[in-house]
Amino acid sequence: MSTLTAPGRPTAPGRPTDLRGRRLPLPVRLGLAVAALAVAAGIVYGADLGGPVLVVVLGALLYLLGLYAASRSVEGPRQARNRVWSALIHSAFVLAVLPLLSVVWTLVSKGMDRLDGNFFGTSMNNIGARDPMGGAYHAIVGTLEQVGIAALITVPLGILCAIYVVEYGRGRFAFLVRFFVDVMTGIPSIVAGLFVLAFWVLMVTPLFNDGQPAYSGFAASLALSVLMLPLVIRSTEEMLRLVPAPLREGSYALGVPKWKTILRIVLPTALPGIVTGVMLSIARAAGETAPVLLVAGGTAAINFDPFQNNQASLSLFVYQQAGDASRYAPARAWTAALTLVALVLVLTIAAKLLARRNRLAR
Repeated sequence: MSTLTAPGRPTAPGRPTDLRGRRLPLPVRLGLAVAALAVAAGIVYGADLGGPVLVVVLGALLYLLGLYAASRSVEGPRQARNRVWSALIHSAFVLAVLPLLSVVWTLVSKGMDRLDGNFFGTSMNNIGARDPMGGAYHAIVGTLEQVGIAALITVPLGILCAIYVVEYGRGRFAFLVRFFVDVMTGIPSIVAGLFVLAFWVLMVTPLFNDGQPAYSGFAASLALSVLMLPLVIRSTEEMLRLVPAPLREGSYALGVPKWKTILRIVLPTALPGIVTGVMLSIARAAGETAPVLLVAGGTAAINFDPFQNNQASLSLFVYQQAGDASRYAPARAWTAALTLVALVLVLTIAAKLLARRNRLAR
């Protein structure tokens, strides 16, 4: 009488009866990886075919072939295919993470040179090409004010528009709203800057400035709002669609009005995703250079008033310092880039923690 592993299924001769079966040990897989790299290095450098990049690529191919052969002989063909595909997925993850790590390492290593109090406490006003001092205080102020005003304009409009499209929008008008949101998503930043330049700077501001066009940080905020709005609408719309319909139906069954259901049930449920979309739009706005250059002009002095006179931003500061002939300018540019990334990271973490705390409080 044969041993059964499942009702009516006899065990194949020579196959283990353990449900887990035999496994390819980790030291064997590590040994295959080392051997593959060694063979690849011998082939590449022995034949003088290339450098370390080709060694890694050829070693990866040899490792996959060796892993498949070893796993097939020990674990069977199904597990061998699973091993190969798992290795490919992990390799894709490493390839995706390597550029990010490279960018972070480059920013940190080169941005530490001017990471001092003078950089964060002074501007570039009266700083010459031979002066090693000077900082980005004026640019930090400009970025915070411009992005903050843009967020105040865009976030309520974007969320309300998404609520209309998901909860109320029907027919041709809702279709047109979705269509124009999709079109605006692909608008280049220079187009948004030109639009605000033509409409606000050249047409509106002369009415209040004795006929003269006026550049300002508020004009930059309007241009950034044009770029942020489709991202906020689209991300909020997708998050609202993910809220389960039974939540709405249960609220309606209890006699709760639709507006209150949206305010107290739908929005809190979708809040983490909405916050993520808002922070992505803020990150994009904080890194834009062309709109600020067109409608805010940029300045080397500190300007706390976003409604009057030129104003700088961190992205514009990086652009200007990267093209400056001074030997001290590249260090300022790298430190400003690191500051911009750190600023967006801090804002994102703070928003995530705030959204998570509010969700837990409910």
